[in-house]
Amino acid sequence: MRLKARATVTAAAALLPALLLGAVGCGKGATAPDKAPDPKDSAPVSSPPASPAGSAVPQAAASKLERSALEQGDVPGYQISAQGKNPNAPDGQPQADRKACQPLADIMGDKPDPAAQETVNRGVGSQKQVGLAVSASVSSYAERDARTLIARLKDAVAACGTGFTATVEKQSGSYREVRPAEYRTSGDESVSWTTTAAAQGVSAEVHLVVVRQGSTIVRLMALNVAAGRQKAQVPHEVADKQLEKVRAAR
Repeated sequence: MRLKARATVTAAAALLPALLLGAVGCGKGATAPDKAPDPKDSAPVSSPPASPAGSAVPQAAASKLERSALEQGDVPGYQISAQGKNPNAPDGQPQADRKACQPLADIMGDKPDPAAQETVNRGVGSQKQVGLAVSASVSSYAERDARTLIARLKDAVAACGTGFTATVEKQSGSYREVRPAEYRTSGDESVSWTTTAAAQGVSAEVHLVVVRQGSTIVRLMALNVAAGRQKAQVPHEVADKQLEKVRAAR
């Protein structure tokens, strides 16, 4: 099981740079509920420099976007890494081999798409479901751009059912069987889909949810790092708490 999980993580790191922020560390530690998130994994993308390891940004000094991001203790039963991304994951925005699928490739990158003004990322690991890892990010936009992103994603999901290939830092992977998924949220509008990510002979089922709340985009991605072919779903308690914090930070 450990070797399989390690292989899944290695392949997914090439495919899902944003997903494997602190989520992989949290997911692998899901069997140890008393273990605190490892703060050394990295810092929020496009955000002010992280404070010293293990400390939080003072609430008064935090930006509205940072205040809206999840923190440890926000969601019972989950470990939350407030210090960004896996250093082994490639940086930047993946490039799709099909123009129609570029919005789906972008969403896997360091930010949801090039129009994002600022993005803060969190890694979430379930202590209830072994191996479930979730990436939760919040991004600020001009509201027009946020609306456009949701529309482009809906079009891309409809156009890319047969899949596509994406490349970032010379690492390529494929996304097969892109399928719309029913997922209710309390946001202004949302889009959800599943796909099978494959690289280096390993594949993983991924569930994605993107929600617009005003001019803020919430991006949630889930996979099981212990059993990549097992279907994963973004937990509703994580999505609900993230949207609650976005609304409260206004």
